[in-house]
Amino acid sequence: MVMSRGMTSQKSRAFSESVIREMTRLCLAEHGSECVNLAQGFPDFAAPSELKEAAIDAIRQDFNQYATTWGAKVMRDAIADKTRHFRGMAVDPETEITVCCGVTEAMLSTILAVVDPGDEVIIFEPFYENYGPDCILSGATPVVIPLVPPDWRFDPEQLRQAFSAKTRAIIINTPHNPTGKVYTREELGFIGSLCQEFDTLAITDEIYEHLVYRGEHLSIATLDGMRERTVTINGLSKTYSVTGWRLAYTIAPADITNAIRKVHDFVTVGAPHPLQVAAATALRFPDRYYIDLLNAYRERREFMLEILDGAGFKAYPPDGAYYVMTEIDSFGEDDVALAHRMVKDIGLATVPGSSFYLDPARGRQQIRFSFPKKMDTLRRAADRLKTLQRVA
Repeated sequence: MVMSRGMTSQKSRAFSESVIREMTRLCLAEHGSECVNLAQGFPDFAAPSELKEAAIDAIRQDFNQYATTWGAKVMRDAIADKTRHFRGMAVDPETEITVCCGVTEAMLSTILAVVDPGDEVIIFEPFYENYGPDCILSGATPVVIPLVPPDWRFDPEQLRQAFSAKTRAIIINTPHNPTGKVYTREELGFIGSLCQEFDTLAITDEIYEHLVYRGEHLSIATLDGMRERTVTINGLSKTYSVTGWRLAYTIAPADITNAIRKVHDFVTVGAPHPLQVAAATALRFPDRYYIDLLNAYRERREFMLEILDGAGFKAYPPDGAYYVMTEIDSFGEDDVALAHRMVKDIGLATVPGSSFYLDPARGRQQIRFSFPKKMDTLRRAADRLKTLQRVA
């Protein structure tokens, strides 16, 4: 008799489905259109009309076939211009930019391109839930360094001890999901010095670059000695409220870009051509757009903190992004139980904190709320949180 080893890979069994998207599905299944979704980080308000019109126009002009695998030239040129304008960094759109299908694909293609089985990748914890599975899929071992509340700082000596000859890359997400941490120049400089000392790559996810409430956004690639060992990942989803378009990009030195492009080609072939053409319009929006965007999110942030405090959550005010991480000790139950009870009892979806940790036990007393929503939606959330009962 032949013994079966199972019909699925060990890699696929090493992680679960996205808890964030699971919470969205649970709330919709339970409450339909009445669900208030503060779990998944997508806006429930309209994308800019100029961007939508540009997409319609691109389709009508028949940009409906394959673009260049690594990105339509018009979008790559616009990315280079925007990067120069906001980061002061000169980028060659022909050899250093790859357009991908969302930051999710950009991150996975990057890790597959630069990491070998047996390598180690350092990740700050809590972390956006994709980073762990990305390492597993590439055959790498994730090494976690805790970010400690209330200010979510890491221990420099602990980080230094995590670096070794096996360390191939470190992932930095700034502004940070789920905590809202904005890494300081001092912190990034220290990370950069370790990358150079140990010949390690920095992979930085900067999708929330324009949502900074305190401090400043700094790209580690702009620091001395880091341009040639950094992959900067960014995208359109959050800044332009088009999470469903799945458009993102990597910026990296030519040799690393060449490797990313090869992986990207065989993972997705390319991102949607008409949306790339339209994206060039958004990437060239005037500075006023980003000022107004930040002011609108600042209002939502303040309101969210107020309603969470009133509902009995201990909220950590985010310095950036559009999430609030909270402690739930006063509710007398763990994160999964409380998150599921909020779905069932009050029709409100959130994310259990344990999904952001390699060991779920470390996040059992945390829940994440997202606030990229209409103010009316947040007011509905406030009304529902007022009815939330605590476990005796």
